[in-house]
Amino acid sequence: MNKTTDTIKITIDGLALTAQKGETILSVAQKNKIYIPALCHHPDVKIQASCRLCSVEIKGRPGLVTACSTEVVDGMEIVTDSPSIRLSRLVNLQLIFTEHCEECNDCILKRNCLIKDLAQKYQVPITRFVDRKQGFPVHEFGKSLIFQSSKCIDCGLCVDVCHQEGVDFLEYKKVGDFWQVCPSADKNKDCIYCGQCLVHCPVGAFEAVGEFEDIAKPLQEKNKIVVFQFAPSIRAAIGEEFDLPHGTIVTGQLVAGIHRLGIKYVFDVSVGADVTTMEEASELVERIKNGGRLPMFTACCPAWVKYVEFFTPELVPNMTTVRSPQIIMGGLIKTYWAKKQKINPKDIVVVSVMPCVAKKYEKEKPELKINGLKPVDYVMTTRELAWLFKANNIDLKNLPSEEADPALGIPTGAGVIYGASGGVMESALRTAYYKLTGQHLRQLDFKEVRGLQGFKRAAIKIGDRTLRVAVVNQLTNGQKIIEELKKNPQSYDYVEVMACPGGCIGGGGQPVPVNTEIRRKRAESLYRIDAKKEIRAAEDSDIVKTIYGEFMNDKQNAEKVAHTKYRRRNKEVYPVK
Repeated sequence: MNKTTDTIKITIDGLALTAQKGETILSVAQKNKIYIPALCHHPDVKIQASCRLCSVEIKGRPGLVTACSTEVVDGMEIVTDSPSIRLSRLVNLQLIFTEHCEECNDCILKRNCLIKDLAQKYQVPITRFVDRKQGFPVHEFGKSLIFQSSKCIDCGLCVDVCHQEGVDFLEYKKVGDFWQVCPSADKNKDCIYCGQCLVHCPVGAFEAVGEFEDIAKPLQEKNKIVVFQFAPSIRAAIGEEFDLPHGTIVTGQLVAGIHRLGIKYVFDVSVGADVTTMEEASELVERIKNGGRLPMFTACCPAWVKYVEFFTPELVPNMTTVRSPQIIMGGLIKTYWAKKQKINPKDIVVVSVMPCVAKKYEKEKPELKINGLKPVDYVMTTRELAWLFKANNIDLKNLPSEEADPALGIPTGAGVIYGASGGVMESALRTAYYKLTGQHLRQLDFKEVRGLQGFKRAAIKIGDRTLRVAVVNQLTNGQKIIEELKKNPQSYDYVEVMACPGGCIGGGGQPVPVNTEIRRKRAESLYRIDAKKEIRAAEDSDIVKTIYGEFMNDKQNAEKVAHTKYRRRNKEVYPVK
C-alpha cells in the first residue's frame, strides 16, 4: 500500500486522526480506542450492518450511517454521540430485545453480555415490548449443539460463519412475515458440530449440549472412579474465564482446580497426543514407503472427520486411521492404566475437558468402543469446566500449582502444540523424520506449518525425500485442497485439517468472545511451552517408551486403542423441542 496516496485525515468526535483508504469508520475508531457499540460485527466474517447500533453522524450528510459499513474519506468529520444517535440506539435496542427471549442466568455470555451492558448504558426497558419469539423452537444438533431460536436476533453472523466453514447448514428462511435463521432441510447439508456458530453468536442463542443442565453429572457418579483428562489447548484458554490475560498458561492451577472438585485422578491428553504422533508418523512412513494412499489426512478434528464422511466420502481412504488424542487417552485409561491399577474398566468414568463441542459427538461413535465400553464417557468444554469451578467457589487464578497424575506420564512439547493449527503436522514430522532417517532432528521447529493463516503449504526435506505438506484451518480452505487434488492427486503427501480458525485454540468450546488476536496469544503460549520442554519429540518420551514396551507392542492392543475406521454418513435427524 502506498502510504502517500492512501493515507487520509479524518476527525472522530473532534480528534484528528489518520486512516487508510478502504477502512471503515468502525475499524478506525477501534484502532484508536474510540468506543462505538457494534453487536452484529465480528472481524472473522463479512460486515452485516443489521443491528444498527453502530450508527454515527457525518457532518454535512443527512441522517445516520452505520460505522461498520461506511468507509472513511479524506476530511470526514464523524460524531459518535448525540441526542439523535442515543435515541437511535435506544430504539434499536428495544427492537432487538423484542426478538430475544432472555435467559440470563444460564447463558454462556452471562459474564460479558453486550446487549445487557448496552441496555444499562442507554437505560433501555428490556421488557417494554412482548417477546415476539416466545414459543420458537429449540433445535438440538446431535450430541453437540443446541440452538434456541427464541434468543436469536437474526444478525446473520452464524449463517455467514457456517458458510465460511463450507457447510451452509444454517440458513435464512421466511416464516410468516419474518425471515429467521433455521437449520437446512436439504438432505445434502448437515451440521459438522464445529461450534463456530456458538462462539460467533453475540447473544448466546447457541450453547453446547449439557452446557448448563448436565454440567455436574460426572461428579454425581456413585461407586465409580471418575478420571478427568484435559486437552492441550485448555491450559492456554481457561484462565480467560477468571479474568486472566489471553493466553495465560494455567496448567498447574487447572489440575489443582479439578482436584478440588474431589477428583483424584487427572491426566493430560497431551500424552495421548504423543501416542497419536507415534502412530500417525508410522502410518505416514508406511504409506510413503509402500505406495499407500496419499495424501494422508489428519483425523484429530471430529468436525473435519464428519465433513469427510458426509460431504466427501471418497476421501475416506485418505484419512489416517489413528484415533484422536482424547480417544486414545481414554482407551489407555480403560485398558493399560486400569490393568496396572487393578481396576475393572466398567468402574471407570472418563471425563474429557475439550476446546471442542464436536468432541461430544465423537465420544458417541460406536466404532470407537473398546471391549464394549466407550473410551470417553463425558465431554466437558472449557467453558463448562469454568462454570463448574465457579459453582464450587474455586477461583482458578488463586490456586497453587499441582501436577497431573504421573501414572500416564509427562507430555512432550510435541503433544502440547496439538492445540494450535499446524501442531499435529509438526509433531508428526518430528517423529517421521526419525523413522525415515534413524536420526534425531537438530532443529525441531517446523515454522513453515505454524501460524493462523487459513492455508499453509510447505516442502519439507527429510533425508533424501521432500514431503509436500499443507496445513489448513476452516473447511472452506479444506475445500481448496480437495479441488487441488481433483486436478492433481499427487499435489500433497500429508495434510492437516482443522475446522476451527486457528485450530483447537479457536474451538467451539472455548471462552467467548474470540478473535484473531486472542487465538494468536493462545497459540503462542503453547509454542512457548514446547520451546521450554526438555523433551520435544514423542519418540523420546519415557512414558511413550513404557506404553509401547508394556502394552502397544501387542498389535491387537495397538489396533483397538489407537485405530479406527470411517464410513459414509447420512444426514442426522435432529429433534425439535
